[in-house]
Amino acid sequence: MLTLSSLAPAELARRLAHGGIVLQTGAYTTHLESSVPSVAHGLGLLYGSYPLHGADAFADFHLQVVRPAGLRRWWRPQVLLMHNGDSLFKPLPLAQAFPMFEWGLNWCVSSRVHDCLIIHAAVLERHGRALILPAPPGSGKSTLCAALAHRGWRLLSDELALVQLADGRLQPLPRPISLKNASIPLMQSYLGGAVFSPSVADTVKGTVAHLQAPPDSVARWADTAAPGWIVFPRYQAGAATALTALPKAPTVLTVAQNSFNYSLLAERGFEAMAGLVGAAQCYSFVYSQLDEAVELFARLAEQP
Repeated sequence: MLTLSSLAPAELARRLAHGGIVLQTGAYTTHLESSVPSVAHGLGLLYGSYPLHGADAFADFHLQVVRPAGLRRWWRPQVLLMHNGDSLFKPLPLAQAFPMFEWGLNWCVSSRVHDCLIIHAAVLERHGRALILPAPPGSGKSTLCAALAHRGWRLLSDELALVQLADGRLQPLPRPISLKNASIPLMQSYLGGAVFSPSVADTVKGTVAHLQAPPDSVARWADTAAPGWIVFPRYQAGAATALTALPKAPTVLTVAQNSFNYSLLAERGFEAMAGLVGAAQCYSFVYSQLDEAVELFARLAEQP
């Protein structure tokens, strides 16, 4: 199958603007149409290894990133994200077009996919077992995820843990990792030659940039993983690296609070959550040094 990298930048921009493209992202396909140059640039930079389908292929999600008509095209230009012809969010400044696409795709999965229990968490895999990192914004989750994804762990997702209702396994959704504020220069230094999108300032999340998902993680988008560990990370400046075991009963409640569709799934959601926590080792984790964190999780992965 062709990948997006098979298109030259000019051809990618032309197809996006005239009919759109159908891109495979994990188990889902997205039809995207946009004439905004930064969207074409971001896709070409970060999605080169993703499978590309024919323009008439079935798509789970249909998105358009468009500029509003009228004076807004010229005075403080803005951008809209459309889903099936309807606007998803309030208009944002034109410079935020590519992050808006990323946020919109997260919304599509978290609000439309219900054959999985969906948790706001990063997920990585090693030796067939999944490490699930649920955490609120500002916890250092994405920073830790980015480091592990480039230090021996396979990236399943930076934002959405998809627990399959049928078998309790974690379904991959490998996409670019969203980094914010001070984490951006930190990871640019830490990861050396890794590929980052240009930073975009003044978003609702501060300054954001996206880190390319490792191509081998993208290639293994169909390989699910068994639950291994649920770890609640927290970055704390100057703190010693510490991993502390947690009891399972309160862990169920805490993870449920981080779920998008736990209540909607009702009994199936409870069974999936109980199965997930029951199969995993549960911890809280505090860190300030990435190298120490990476070493600790490498040791954890080697334990039976």
